[in-house]
Amino acid sequence: MGQIAVEGIKLYAYHGCLEEEARIGGHYRVDVYIDTDYTEAALTDKLGDTVDYVQVYEIVKAEMAIRSKLIEDVVRRIGNALAENVTKKAKYKVKLTKYNPPVNGPVGQCSVTWESRRE
Repeated sequence: MGQIAVEGIKLYAYHGCLEEEARIGGHYRVDVYIDTDYTEAALTDKLGDTVDYVQVYEIVKAEMAIRSKLIEDVVRRIGNALAENVTKKAKYKVKLTKYNPPVNGPVGQCSVTWESRRE
C-alpha cells in the first residue's frame, strides 16, 4: 500500500453563493491523495498498472467547470468521479481550496476536504 498524490492543481472557476462569484470567478487549488497498492506498477514500470495523473487532472478540471454555490458540493463530486473512474481499489482524499473568499475580512483562503470510505 502506498499513496499517490497529485497536488497543486490550479484552476479558475465560478463557485460561490454570491452572484458576483458567478460572473467574476476566482482561483482554486485542488490536491488529490490516493491510497492504493501500486506494487504491480513498481514491478512492471507500466502506466496501465497505476494511476494516470492526466486522468486525475482531467476529472478535476471537468468537475471544477460545473458551477456550484458551495465548494463542499464540488469536492464531493470530484471525489466521487475519481472513485468511479480511476480505480475502485483505493481510498481517496480531495482537498479543495478557495483563495480570497468574500468574507468581509482579510482571509487568504478557505478549504474543504472530502474522503472516500471505499476500500
